[in-house]
Amino acid sequence: MAARVASMPLFWRVFATNAVVLALATAILILAPVTVSVPVALTELLVLLAGLAAMLGLSLVLLRPAFRPLSTVTATMRRLDPLRPGQRVPVVGEPDVAALAQAFNDMLERLEHERRESARQALTVQEGERARIARELHDEVGQVFTAIMLQIEGIAGDAPAELADELDELRETARTGATDVRRIAARLRPEALEDLGLRSALSALATAFGEQTRIPTDRAFEPLEELDHEQELVLYRVAQEALTNVARHARAGHVEVSLRRGEGAVVLRVRDDGRGLPPGAMASSSGIRGMRERAMLIGADLEIGDADGGGTEVVLRVPVAP
Repeated sequence: MAARVASMPLFWRVFATNAVVLALATAILILAPVTVSVPVALTELLVLLAGLAAMLGLSLVLLRPAFRPLSTVTATMRRLDPLRPGQRVPVVGEPDVAALAQAFNDMLERLEHERRESARQALTVQEGERARIARELHDEVGQVFTAIMLQIEGIAGDAPAELADELDELRETARTGATDVRRIAARLRPEALEDLGLRSALSALATAFGEQTRIPTDRAFEPLEELDHEQELVLYRVAQEALTNVARHARAGHVEVSLRRGEGAVVLRVRDDGRGLPPGAMASSSGIRGMRERAMLIGADLEIGDADGGGTEVVLRVPVAP
């Protein structure tokens, strides 16, 4: 009987509940020795109010189970995070609520698919634009600095002795500019990732980070062969963004970067001992949002939070076939 009632549509459950309450009230009025005079006496008013309270209480008790699945579905909808795909509303309860939950899950599936494809296209265009800018910086701006240094070398032999210091300073400035251009081009287009693989690219990234920030950086990278190019690119970009955030905001004294094989996943971990995440950073940081969107692109799980002992820890788990 309970299963049959639970399978009834919500409309008919509410109708049946109200019918039961009204039928009981009618039966009590017919069978009980209750009379109502005009004007109503105090004792009769008290009896009527007690009956009303009893009917309201009975309706509350009978209707609450009918609407509880709907409240569960609504609460789950509010908790869903668009940047954490895979979350679904439980398909439970009477047919109306189950149909609502299933329709909502189907809509989520379509939205996640469209969002994933849009993000893939946007990131593909972004990576292509980065590669183009990197080539132009390397081929054009880098050659300009190289030409300046060659011109300085040619002038230095015929220049007066009192200009030697100025020429040396100018040569060093041009050399620094050429180095900066190469560094920026390497950040825009990680050639090590394309030529040598993810492990070498992350090692070069950690080395460059340590040299630029003077922060001791420990690294541990296992050789992994089951990742495709898109997964490797996401892992590299998340590590790059995490280290950039450490350099800009963390005020850390030590950083750890690791890439290991976990249970059914490849795990990237970037941990620092800095001052931790400021309030509201998860919602306002464009860098964190970019990492979450990249993780969503490949169906990975990204966790950003406080590290043990202080600081911040970024963990990206990329699912892979065993």
